[in-house]
Amino acid sequence: MTNARLSARARRTESETETESESEDVADSELACPECAGQLVVDDEHGETICEDCGLVVEEDSVDRGPEWRAFDSAEKNKKSRVGAPTTNTMHDKGLSTNIDWRNKDAYGNSLGSRQREKMQRLRKWNERFRTRDSKERNLKQALGEIDRMASALGLPNNVRETASVIYRRALNEDLLPGRSIEGVSTSCVYAAARQAGVPRSLDEIADVSRVEKNEIARTYRYVVRELGLEVQPADPESYVPRFASGLELSDEAEHRARSLLRNAKEKGVHSGKSPVGLAAAAVYAAALLTNEKTTQAAVSDVADISEVTIRNRYHELLEAEETIGMA
Repeated sequence: MTNARLSARARRTESETETESESEDVADSELACPECAGQLVVDDEHGETICEDCGLVVEEDSVDRGPEWRAFDSAEKNKKSRVGAPTTNTMHDKGLSTNIDWRNKDAYGNSLGSRQREKMQRLRKWNERFRTRDSKERNLKQALGEIDRMASALGLPNNVRETASVIYRRALNEDLLPGRSIEGVSTSCVYAAARQAGVPRSLDEIADVSRVEKNEIARTYRYVVRELGLEVQPADPESYVPRFASGLELSDEAEHRARSLLRNAKEKGVHSGKSPVGLAAAAVYAAALLTNEKTTQAAVSDVADISEVTIRNRYHELLEAEETIGMA
């Protein structure tokens, strides 16, 4: 009995080995050209499998299991993807919940009947209640709405909105809001995010679109930066120049000249203790005059939201620094 079992086990082992060798041979034959045993490559563009050596088309009309669209950057890829929008910090639920459209129309664009409109209104109400189930989510929803509104009014890009939303979430998680208004903290987050991204806005510009006073914004901003340990560098006057030059419709030559004036002022230490907005506005005004482009102090004042007196004072200081460097 023992010898019979051993012989049967040996036969099974031999059959399994033969099966494995046959499968390996089949796999090798699929990877090799049947004519010259060359390497096979897949041409996705034409849907063919061809031999690198002899050019034999082994398979054609293969099924393309990828998307039918092409994307040339990550933004376009996310836009065309059918798996839903990417998560974002600018929404209190990060965009993962379902929204019911405010328009009372069906998928074909037809208007809904009265009963369906009432039903949709009830669903919207309950959907909002489920999306904001506690006070923290309601707080976050209101604040992120304020951040989006102010960023739109100031013309800030999406990365600034994302950064401001992240800063506010950190402030909320670390209990920095008690004793302070939601509007004040959200405004200070926008101000800090804009400076971190290199697209700063002046405190006056921030105050114009905010619902709180300028003094409260400055006080809350200092508190948030200190408590969260944010690394916010002092605003560079040169970062304001492109926006001011664009608002005044100045040429690239004038913008380049304004940057040169500011670099010379930094070299002489004129910028120390001065408002970066005032320096940038004065540099743009001086550059316009040096390049024979028509502009006035009043026009620069309107674009930069700063007084004409400040522009005149900084204007003379910039020219003096320029003359000093020229004489040296």
